[in-house]
Amino acid sequence: MTGPEDQAIAPALVSAFAPGGTLRASINVGNPILARMDAAGGEPAGVSVDLAREFARRLGVPLELVVFEKAAASVDAVRSERADLGFFAIDPARTEGLQFTAPYVLIEGSYLVPQASALTENAQVDQPGQRISVGSGSAYDLFLTRELGHAEIVRLAGAPPALAAVRAGEVEVAAGIRQVLEAEARRAPGVRVLPGRFMVIQQAMGAPASRGAAAGELLAAFVEELKASGFVAGALQRHGIDGAIVAP
Repeated sequence: MTGPEDQAIAPALVSAFAPGGTLRASINVGNPILARMDAAGGEPAGVSVDLAREFARRLGVPLELVVFEKAAASVDAVRSERADLGFFAIDPARTEGLQFTAPYVLIEGSYLVPQASALTENAQVDQPGQRISVGSGSAYDLFLTRELGHAEIVRLAGAPPALAAVRAGEVEVAAGIRQVLEAEARRAPGVRVLPGRFMVIQQAMGAPASRGAAAGELLAAFVEELKASGFVAGALQRHGIDGAIVAP
């Protein structure tokens, strides 16, 4: 049985993904699980970049990386067709104008609190008087906006300000990627990560809905093949990522 990598992609599908002749991939370097700026070369590198390069290779077109610092901006670029595909957390609030694959990696969302906080578990966070900082438009923002009934969400311009707000005493809790929060706790004393997770983030590939069902099916098959072949696991290992697992 031949896999998707062995099959020529129809010219119409190549044009659907790269109408200008170049595949423009929206890359969010604000999520270090997926991508970050390479300190040596100044270029983005990471799992999502590897996936984008491989997809462009299979399409037989050049790749242009369109880099953003926040997830919301990365999503908007694909929705507005300033990019041809992107890498985002699946969320009901992001479905308009987009089509998603199944997830390729799963990431834990956790809480960061001051070392002296009385909070010891995730279930205690949603209480009156608790302020939770999040990166505006992030998966945590969207999820907690739906789920919280009592705590106040404080939306800031990305993860670094959200973490700094805990240390400054401006909020009682910060929400974010568990690996990022653990790194912040190791960086300097004064904060700790609550045990466990409050959500599992499903990271998927997405494209504009206007590109059509056949394009969505091709992208979905690409993701499944790269999960099954070990490509995604290899990329996680190559980039030293231990805060995520390959989605089943």
